[in-house]
Amino acid sequence: MAESEVMLRRVPSRSSWQRVRKARPHLLLSRRGRRRFGVLTRGELRRLRRRLLRAHALGGEWKQGVPAGAHVAVKCKIRARSRPAPRSQPTPSGPPAPSTQLGTCSLLNPRNHSTPLNESEISFQRVSPNVTQPVRDLGSGRVLLMLPPGEGFTFSGICRVTCIYGQLEIYGYIIKQGQPPQDVFSVYTHSYLTINGVPYSQPQKSERGIRREIRALLKPYTKLDDRNWVVRYFPSLGSILILERVQTRFVDFLKTYKCSSYVLLQENIPARVNAEFVALKKIGIRRQKRKQGICLSESGLCALEELISVSFVDGCPVILLCGACDIGKSTFNRILINQLLNSIPAVDYLECDLGQTEFTPPGCISLLNITEPLLGPPYTHPRKPQKMVYFGKMNCHNDYENYIEIVKYVFRDYKREFPLVINTMGWVSDDGMLLLVDLIRVLSPNYVVQLSSGRDKLMPVLTSEFVDLTDGLYTKSKIRRYRGFEIPEFGDNLEFTEEEKESSPVPVFTGHTVLSVYSEFLSSKNEKNRAKYNRIFRDLAVLGYLSQLMLPVPEPLRPLHSLTPYQVPFSAVAVRVTHADVAPTHILYAVNASWVGLCRIVDDMKGYTRGPILLAQNPICDCLGFGICRGIDMDRRVYHILTPLPPEELKTVNCLLVGSISIPHCVFKNQPGPEGTIPYVTTDYNLSLPGASEKIGEREYGNAVPRHKLRQRRK
Repeated sequence: MAESEVMLRRVPSRSSWQRVRKARPHLLLSRRGRRRFGVLTRGELRRLRRRLLRAHALGGEWKQGVPAGAHVAVKCKIRARSRPAPRSQPTPSGPPAPSTQLGTCSLLNPRNHSTPLNESEISFQRVSPNVTQPVRDLGSGRVLLMLPPGEGFTFSGICRVTCIYGQLEIYGYIIKQGQPPQDVFSVYTHSYLTINGVPYSQPQKSERGIRREIRALLKPYTKLDDRNWVVRYFPSLGSILILERVQTRFVDFLKTYKCSSYVLLQENIPARVNAEFVALKKIGIRRQKRKQGICLSESGLCALEELISVSFVDGCPVILLCGACDIGKSTFNRILINQLLNSIPAVDYLECDLGQTEFTPPGCISLLNITEPLLGPPYTHPRKPQKMVYFGKMNCHNDYENYIEIVKYVFRDYKREFPLVINTMGWVSDDGMLLLVDLIRVLSPNYVVQLSSGRDKLMPVLTSEFVDLTDGLYTKSKIRRYRGFEIPEFGDNLEFTEEEKESSPVPVFTGHTVLSVYSEFLSSKNEKNRAKYNRIFRDLAVLGYLSQLMLPVPEPLRPLHSLTPYQVPFSAVAVRVTHADVAPTHILYAVNASWVGLCRIVDDMKGYTRGPILLAQNPICDCLGFGICRGIDMDRRVYHILTPLPPEELKTVNCLLVGSISIPHCVFKNQPGPEGTIPYVTTDYNLSLPGASEKIGEREYGNAVPRHKLRQRRK
């Protein structure tokens, strides 16, 4: 086709008829068409020439045509590409169905352009076989992408996705045209995300109607050349989306710190750079191989299908997920929540994992109501909990009873209005398995999804019979509970008060269904680097929470030490260190420059005039938020607290809890301005003090001092 255009331009003096005959000598025109060629206008000649070349490119032959009222009109006979004949199948009687091959193109009737065609007849010119997902740079940090149905686009980076036409699926969540754009975080710390084109059904529309609709939808985003390109290469029943560069306070805040900026950076430039790589690089993403994306096993797909169907029938099932560390519980939870949000307005979520929390900083047990999709790792979507308790540690070793009591306290607030998804710890051996049995008895789930893989030690199947016959840490088995007497089954052996029995939605364990899922999720963690990765994720979760301190985008980004803190009097709050026994004379040393939980207890602090006020034991109370105690004024007897908590909620805070969750060192070391000795960061301290810990020496990344060098300095 391109060669014919060149040939047409070489001899501009020839007539239109001679040029067409020279380019396509085998095309047959009627005598009437040839005789009336000279009376055509210039525009009609251009349209005729375009139709001739298009017909020949599709394998057409011009036989005849001279409909009344037209200068030259012909009928095009389409020849399909030669393909092997399909297997013979019985077909119902009646006229043959129209062809749906992608190599053919059905034209409208020239005598009646408004005649609609069947959906199977609607198809556009197919893209080259080597380019199934064409990408076009729109400028201003935007890229247009077209996805055929069933095709996927796996990428790394951060972008904002807008569905212009069709339907998309990301992480189990379906985005339809007209819905607001979604920020998608596909970073290398987790498996890469894939944008999939979802087949959809549409009413019968003509080819011209579809083109007109696509042009109208693209007009606010693209230029005329871009719209023509889309219409030319648009696949049948495909989807059109626009990818934009993300500019939010969260992303800008994380990029200012070395311990988190490398998470958002792309890998090195590959040896082969093409136009697509350059276009995607402008918005901060890069195409990746499909095998590096999230992969669900057959058993995982079946479990998801059953849980979603049950949510439609039952309405409010309680689903508990369990399994070893780094086996894919959080990933399965996100896919399940996203798929549930496709059909219901909200999903409740109970977080029982202290070390790797999903929506809050680490060390919390919380209950949340999720209404928006989860399109990234945990630190990219912090949420405000419906109820939260600050445990203060990353595990519950030697404090099991307090852990169980906190879980009961938080679970009591569940109203059974939406399905509940429960996430548990990855500790499933020894006492961890017994603690998991206690959780199943206390929470009484309807479904237990048990994830396993070939690389982990096999754990017993947590059937109802196994839970009935196994002693937990604080609950007894069915045999011990009854001691041989036949009495009706009611409740577990945990002593509920009368108020707990009335308010607890499911106080009786009535059995559950076990769904075994074989995990095929990719994980970069192993026994050697697990502690390092978990520490990085905890720091990212803390930084994600602190990013809420930043003002909206038009305002300049300010460092944390330049923000004005709140002044909290000693007499207004009580203080407690949850993870260690600290002498009362050293309490303020432990609180200063620490991560504190802002809590609300039942006791009133108004009767105290001096301070600080110390609590004798760890309270079970609501945690409203978190902050940094950036200083203590001993003369005025006030704490300086930096927190994103609004003033109306901060007025109700009357307790500060200090746990083992530390502030990321990059917050101290990367603040612009201070020169010389950095405040609160030193290696010259006495480890023999109660509550002291070697925090800096334990860092394995950033600019922290390695442990062996720290020991040499002390010597």
